[in-house]
Amino acid sequence: MEFPKFLLGDNTDYPTAIFVVHTEYPRFIINLENDEVEWLEDFSPADEKDLEEEAESLIEAATAFYDREISRYED
Repeated sequence: MEFPKFLLGDNTDYPTAIFVVHTEYPRFIINLENDEVEWLEDFSPADEKDLEEEAESLIEAATAFYDREISRYED
């Protein structure tokens, strides 16, 4: 089964949280309420350096996805 690159998630245990799930490598979940990121991958020390460089653009893309999805509800 193929998944979209990003998915929105919510949970009634976290009523103010807005989760965006990135389903491609490197997989992560970001809580847009507080910008906490949980990486779903194990990284080697070499990978961590590359991840630091890529993380900002991935998080920006997740935020842009959320903004796009919300704007579609408003239309």
